[in-house]
Amino acid sequence: MQAGAATIARSGAAELIRRAAALIFDVDGTLAETEELHRQAFNEAFIRHGLDWHWDRAIYRELLRVTGGKERIRAYQDRLRIDLPLSDADVAALHRVKTARYTELIETGCCSLRPGVTDLLMAAKARGQRLAIATTTSHGNIDALLARALGSHWAADFDAIVAGDDVRHKKPAPDVYLEVLARLKLDAPDCIAIEDSANGLIAASGANIPVLITRSMFFRDDDFSGAQVVLNDLSELALETKSEKQPHAQ
Repeated sequence: MQAGAATIARSGAAELIRRAAALIFDVDGTLAETEELHRQAFNEAFIRHGLDWHWDRAIYRELLRVTGGKERIRAYQDRLRIDLPLSDADVAALHRVKTARYTELIETGCCSLRPGVTDLLMAAKARGQRLAIATTTSHGNIDALLARALGSHWAADFDAIVAGDDVRHKKPAPDVYLEVLARLKLDAPDCIAIEDSANGLIAASGANIPVLITRSMFFRDDDFSGAQVVLNDLSELALETKSEKQPHAQ
C-alpha cells in the first residue's frame, strides 16, 4: 500500500515543480549531504576546546532532532548533566570554531551538490521560477557551500535567503518559511518547499506550503506522510521528465 502510494505521488512530482511560482530549498541534507561534515567539524572543535566529547553518527542523528548548532551543544551538555555547563559565551565561541572548520572542509571541494540539484536550479531559472532558501543553518554556512558549488555570485539567483538567526524560532516552527513568503510576496499554495527531514516538513506545512521530500543520509527513516512527494533524490525529477517525453511502446 505504501509503495503504491509513493509511486503515485512521484508520478506527479515534475508537474508539481513546474506549476510552482517559487521553489524554496532547505540546505543541509537537501542541497548537499553536509551533515557528516558538520559532525566532523563539531568533533574537531571539541578537541580544540579541550572537551572529551565525541559525537558518533548515532549520537549526532539524535541531536539533529534539535535544530541549530548552538542549541545542539546545549542539548548535549544537558544530557551529560555536567556540574559546570558551558556559558552562553563559551557555547558561542565553540560554535564559531566549529563553523570555521566546517567552512575549511567545504572549501576542499569534498561536498558536491546532491544529484539533480543543479539541473533543477537551471530548469527553474529557465522557466522564470523564483528561488528561495529557508534553513536553520547560518548565512556563513550557506555561502560556504553555494559559493563553492555555484560560484561567488550564487545569491543573485535567489529572491529570498532566510537563515535560522533571522527569525525568532527555528524549525520545526514555521518562522523561516513565513518570512520567505513575506519577502517573496507569494501565497503559500503557490510555492513548493524542498526538504529532507521531518522537522523541515513540519515547518513548511505549518506555513501551509506543499512539501517535496528528498531523502537524505540522516533522515531517511523520518515520517514523511504529510509530504506531497517523497523522492530518493532530485534526479528522479529529470528521469520522470525524460520518460514523459518518450513515446509509449505499442
